[in-house]
Amino acid sequence: MPSWKLVSGLCLFFFGSLVAAVGVGYAMVGIPSENTAAKSQNNVYYWSNGDQMVATGTGANRQNITIDQIPKAMQWSVISAENKSFYSDSGVDPMGIARALANMARGGETQGGSTITQQFVKNTYLSQEQTVTRKFKEMFISIKVGTSLSKEQVLQGYLNTSYYGRGAYGIQAAAQTYYGVDAVKLTPSQCAFLAALLKGPTYYDPIGATNIDPAATSAANRKRSEARWAWILEQMHDDKRITDAEYQTAIKKYPMPQGLKATKGMTGQISYLVDTAKKYVLSHSNISQTEFDQGGYQIYTTFQKDKVNALSAAVKKIQKERIDPKKRNLDKYVQFGAASVVPKDGAIVALYGGDGYENGHFTNNADTSGVPVGSTWKPFVLAAAMEYGTYKTDGVGISPLSKYNGDDHLKVRNQDGTYVLNKDNSIFYQNNESDYPWGYISLRKAMEQSINTPFVQLGMDVGNSKVRDVAKASGILDDSFATLNASFAIGTSTPSAIRMADAYATFAASGKQADPYSVTAVKEGGQPVTGFTKPTVKVAMPENVANTVTNTLENVIQNGTAESAKALGRDAAGKTGTTDSNKSAWFVGYTQQLSTSIAMFRENPQDAQLLSMNGTAGVASIHGGDIPTAVWTEYMEAALKGKSDPGFPDATKIDKVSNEDGAPTPTPTPVITPSETPSETPSETPSETPSSTPSATESCQFSWQCSDDGGTDGGTTSTPTDTATATESSGNSRGNANGGLFGGSTG
Repeated sequence: MPSWKLVSGLCLFFFGSLVAAVGVGYAMVGIPSENTAAKSQNNVYYWSNGDQMVATGTGANRQNITIDQIPKAMQWSVISAENKSFYSDSGVDPMGIARALANMARGGETQGGSTITQQFVKNTYLSQEQTVTRKFKEMFISIKVGTSLSKEQVLQGYLNTSYYGRGAYGIQAAAQTYYGVDAVKLTPSQCAFLAALLKGPTYYDPIGATNIDPAATSAANRKRSEARWAWILEQMHDDKRITDAEYQTAIKKYPMPQGLKATKGMTGQISYLVDTAKKYVLSHSNISQTEFDQGGYQIYTTFQKDKVNALSAAVKKIQKERIDPKKRNLDKYVQFGAASVVPKDGAIVALYGGDGYENGHFTNNADTSGVPVGSTWKPFVLAAAMEYGTYKTDGVGISPLSKYNGDDHLKVRNQDGTYVLNKDNSIFYQNNESDYPWGYISLRKAMEQSINTPFVQLGMDVGNSKVRDVAKASGILDDSFATLNASFAIGTSTPSAIRMADAYATFAASGKQADPYSVTAVKEGGQPVTGFTKPTVKVAMPENVANTVTNTLENVIQNGTAESAKALGRDAAGKTGTTDSNKSAWFVGYTQQLSTSIAMFRENPQDAQLLSMNGTAGVASIHGGDIPTAVWTEYMEAALKGKSDPGFPDATKIDKVSNEDGAPTPTPTPVITPSETPSETPSETPSETPSSTPSATESCQFSWQCSDDGGTDGGTTSTPTDTATATESSGNSRGNANGGLFGGSTG
């Protein structure tokens, strides 16, 4: 047994060493200054070729002010909300530090400083690394600050170094950003609002931040902000920091801040490119928004300047030619969103997000949500049918030559043979855009003319859960899927333009899929930040399924609703889509080198509700085969100029033909010599004669891909009485109405 002298000596040595270590640590740390913290750096964004795109940061939006320029109401709002004992405590919360260290010991994250002094200290550490060393250093500095600086100096430093959102650091920048006044002129109500932002501007700025977190909607943020604003005012009143009269005046009306403003360099499409790249960085790294906004990062993007400019120019050209809000009220509030993605890679080379921050448009239309995609969804239904078959084929994929009833206003059957019902138990009917009697036609022909009824029934026969699985494997995100009802097959889901371009890139890549990405590398001080890897390429569907979808969509351009895209002059495939009440129109198309989606819609700026485009551009209705296809063709011609035309891989025959119940038994088809002309006259005289007639034969790469379907235009808008409000895509009738349009969706 060791002697008591030895034990005592060891204890004294350990205690002395600990005291010495604390003393050395205390002596080595310096006192932070808000002036040092104000020297935050810009974040610099680069084009894909390494040229600088824009430098954006907080240096120009930060100005330190003295404590006498900060209203007492602002000072007391943060004290009442965050650290009531500020003027009496030592500046350090030992229990808070112990909890943080315990968390780190268990592998968790540290907690934020629980006193204003600790938060001020933390604000000066731009790296914000979560380590034990940093936590001990923060503790030593906080102790030193508490004994060396007055409480007024600490509070001044805290308010000058805190982040209030919208790129505003410090109370002076926040006052100007949110209310357009100097800090000294802030009212108690406005002070309580700004103090609420310190809880986290992503979730407490009523403008919303869905580009960072889908949960941070404008409505949700407004609710959170208003609740905390009212609570802070109540705390100030309870603490007797404002009088009864001041409280009643302040609580009377929520001090809604002004809208967003464009900052230097963030104009045109640059604002949306930066928005997309920033969102990607925050979702693919451990960098927090606060750390990122403090600057010092170099972000290398996938965006190609020439293609971004070409896409913007294409939108502006067609917009100028067709849209005139000064002449027609129905042309007001028309918007476009677009994205261009490289197949087999996922790199986003271009996007169009809107008219620019400088014009008051702060929503990125390339990554928006809430706009259904219409008939551009039908290729996923066809792909699911070819991969999984229907309930009648025992998992054997069916051919696009399978025939389904294309007539208007049809009852839809469940797999057990019963009819689909509305919520009131009445029978659900699916409609097309026109009442032309197509009869039983191939799925290939139905895709060509964008007819709804065959695909709605096909979706039920395959199982819409299988359709969803195929769409998800192709790149569509879970949160954009609509309810799996009968209308699901015709585009009630709301993916973004970025995700639709990426999903169609899966067809272009013969079934290989890579998630879309906008950033190739992030560096800090010239050193790479870990965690950024190129998305992996995976197989989303069988190669032959993807290639057969492509061949079917080539026919849509050659003979169908997207015939105007033939002006591109190279092998291409694509699909149009239009939604219920003509509220949106899409075209998504691709070559082997590039997949591009174009969206057009009208949106009420007051409540973000979609408006009908009937009458827009001086025509009865807008469809995907019209303006969206024109924009797509204009852009793709410029983007692919000088590039080769590799075409698409051959598609091989899918043998299983599985017709819908009730389809007539096929009869032998006579061999037609080149001198003969097949009769394509329908057996019935249509009740409404279209203004133009599609080509009698389809464009086929192989003889097996041609069907004997004849006919004139189709149409496909469904107006079900089902309470499902998802839109039904419209079909194209070429001289009548082209089908097609855009959907909305997160990036």
